Amino acid sequence: MKKIKVIIADDHTIVRKGLCSLLDGENDIDVIGEAENGREAIKQVEKLMPDVVLLDISMPGLNGLEATRQLKKKFPKLRILILTMHDNDEYIFETLRAGASGYLVKRSAPNELISAIKAVCRGESFLSPSISKRVIETYVRGASREDGDQAYGKLTDREREVLQLIAEGKLNRKIAELLHISVKTVESHRAHIVEKLNIRNTAELTQYAIRKGIIRIES
Repeated sequence: MKKIKVIIADDHTIVRKGLCSLLDGENDIDVIGEAENGREAIKQVEKLMPDVVLLDISMPGLNGLEATRQLKKKFPKLRILILTMHDNDEYIFETLRAGASGYLVKRSAPNELISAIKAVCRGESFLSPSISKRVIETYVRGASREDGDQAYGKLTDREREVLQLIAEGKLNRKIAELLHISVKTVESHRAHIVEKLNIRNTAELTQYAIRKGIIRIES
């Protein structure tokens, strides 16, 4: 039997190792790689070519939502399953629009995770039972939040990356180093972000990023 090749991306080592132990117990699932942020997950996918990527949303450097967008552009057939603590509608709709095949909350039972991985690998969609009814009802009401913050949708992939790094407190020179671009280019991206979001300073950018779930504050 061909095994389902899985990469796990989560910035919490204990969670990641726990998931690895759980999945290693399945005869038809093989965890072939791990990543602690979205950027590392992309590199792992490019190197190992998995069937399914298990992604958290809130990760440093490059969050799961942006990683999903970039991965689906590079690998349209890749199956992405979001596994996160967030269960609000905005996260769900954003990740599904970005190309994720499934969305599972971390309080789900282990057997739900196994079922989700197998379902998305078959080309199906999967939503946590605890949120699927609510999501369907929201779509039926025509409130899928297409209009929820259109400004963010105007940002390019690179501008979203820069926005996250700014909000994480990285200086222009460090951002340039991480993204392999010039400081001048970073400054240009920053100017475009400020203009598109109509935000005046770094403090407001950070508040915006927290509100959008681009970064999180550790409790």
